[in-house]
Amino acid sequence: MSEKIYKQKLELSSLIERLSKQDGVHPTSIPSLFLIRESIITEPISRVNEPSFCIILQGEKEVLLGEERYVYGPGHYIVASVDLPVTGQVRKATTEAPYLALKLEFTTEQVLEVIDETDIPFNQRKHPKRAMFVSEVEPSLLDAVLRLACLLENPKHIPILAPLIKKEIIYWILQGPHGGALEQIALEGSNAARIREVIDHIIKNFEEPFRIEELAEIANMSVSSLHRHFKEVTAMSPIQFQKQLRLQEARRLLLADPKDVANVAFRVGYESQSQFSREYSRMFGFSPRVDINRLKENHV
Repeated sequence: MSEKIYKQKLELSSLIERLSKQDGVHPTSIPSLFLIRESIITEPISRVNEPSFCIILQGEKEVLLGEERYVYGPGHYIVASVDLPVTGQVRKATTEAPYLALKLEFTTEQVLEVIDETDIPFNQRKHPKRAMFVSEVEPSLLDAVLRLACLLENPKHIPILAPLIKKEIIYWILQGPHGGALEQIALEGSNAARIREVIDHIIKNFEEPFRIEELAEIANMSVSSLHRHFKEVTAMSPIQFQKQLRLQEARRLLLADPKDVANVAFRVGYESQSQFSREYSRMFGFSPRVDINRLKENHV
């Protein structure tokens, strides 16, 4: 690690420590920018990860996408280029050395705006790449992230400078070793962008059954091409993707009303409570009632 990166990381870590006194995810005065602090190893948390960039300054985190495992620590960042159902867990954190991270969400339109201004050549027909990747942070990217975070202590400059620095961060991600995975999702007509349309459809209608032919029509692909490209982007099949969305929503609903398992199963799209319980146990490791009681005891 270069001395410059070491100093930048130290400055950014100190800033996150100053501005996030308690554990949790903290919104900031910059739209779409969040500071994250955890002083203990957390329970695995399942959620839909929005298109975003997240850099760790201290500690370590593990993210599961389908059956793929992403582990990243200080000096690394993770990018999700589409909405993805994932399970994340902070694996290294203590009171003395808490997990510290910064997350910046973005939209497809913001990525496309940067691409349009840079004239990056692109082959629309090449095979889609995975919509999640981990990479080592480069000095240019870390410098932009630090300048964005420093605006939090100089808020009068946020309206003008924050949008410009956010564009710069997206630019440096696009210029990085995995930039193509972000670029492909934004460009209309690419195979990855057509899969993004299918993902959006499943997310909006996750509780409804679908015919694979219907999804193929949305993507303007054959059924076999849809299956292949969907798995290349998301690491899972459309059915597996939908199942994760349903079970994540079920868990959220059960945390609010743990007594109503049958109704929750129906609300997220299951016709059989026994099938729901089996798939819930397979995903989360416990039956619905045991899992919810356990989470409530741990205040997750």
